[in-house]
Amino acid sequence: MSKKYSYKDAGVDIDLEADGVKSLIRQLSFRRSGEHGMVGGVGHFAGMIDFGPKVLSLCTDGVGTKMRVADDLRDWSTVGIDCIAMNVNDMYVMNIEPIAFVDYIATEGIKADQMIQIGIGLNEGAKLSNMNIVGGETATLKGMVTGLDLAGTCLGVQDRDRVVSGEKVKPGDIIIGVASTGVHSNGYTLARKVATENGGYSVKLPSGKTIGEALITPTRIYSEVLDVCRAVEVHGMCHVTGGGLLNFLRISEYGFSIDDPMPVPEVLQWIAEKGELEINELYRTFNMGMGFAFIVPEASVAKILAMVDGAQVVGRVIEEHKVLLKGVEIL
Repeated sequence: MSKKYSYKDAGVDIDLEADGVKSLIRQLSFRRSGEHGMVGGVGHFAGMIDFGPKVLSLCTDGVGTKMRVADDLRDWSTVGIDCIAMNVNDMYVMNIEPIAFVDYIATEGIKADQMIQIGIGLNEGAKLSNMNIVGGETATLKGMVTGLDLAGTCLGVQDRDRVVSGEKVKPGDIIIGVASTGVHSNGYTLARKVATENGGYSVKLPSGKTIGEALITPTRIYSEVLDVCRAVEVHGMCHVTGGGLLNFLRISEYGFSIDDPMPVPEVLQWIAEKGELEINELYRTFNMGMGFAFIVPEASVAKILAMVDGAQVVGRVIEEHKVLLKGVEIL
């Protein structure tokens, strides 16, 4: 018999994490004097720095416990793509072009085969996002780290007047979702628990893929965003990562109603079924098939649907600052 799971019971309390981040941000009151100060506040998907007519942007992220799946499968060839994707997708949200990247590997001990495979993925991610990897750091932390952790930091640039901050989002705008490639790189503490307690990574899905193969599928890099923003008016965007649909609340003071959600990938259907996960738990933990979203005026819809593979209209912007899924609030 399967059992009912939750992200909190698996070891990750989203609400506690949000409170912790807010507590940290409250301490970050210092602001640089002189040139190249901060543009905007802390809390959007990427931070911005004044650079005259342009802004520079920085963000940092990692692969998380998806690395544990890679370890179990002894396949690290795609986690470099994940590491870059989780960073550059946060830049694309603001129509910022990623230009440079540095990686950080913390490990209990260097293994040449791991480094080769990680390098292959990082190189592919850099190619997919047209970005230079300009350096990095590898730290052997035996006694402090078990296994291997991969993270990185991205630098981006954009003309100041072309940044999409979300301030133009207004009620009535249309939400266009863009398909994910699966679980991407969030919710793996829960996904791994469901998988390992319900047959393991060798269980086959209807497509013939194993659970392990589906879980190791790399995060989609949404590089087409830059072309879309050159072609049509875009009011806001969202990278659907940890926190699921609640990421939309980072964009605007208004709310978001997802009336026609995207098809759910088979691996997430399997996790939902085996874990007996409630709808609210699923849509505040996983991307559930929508890895990215555009918030646009009606006039931009047709062109975006024609330009972006796997895009569909999923909802609209509403007055009240909350997220609705088929009329029910996600909490």
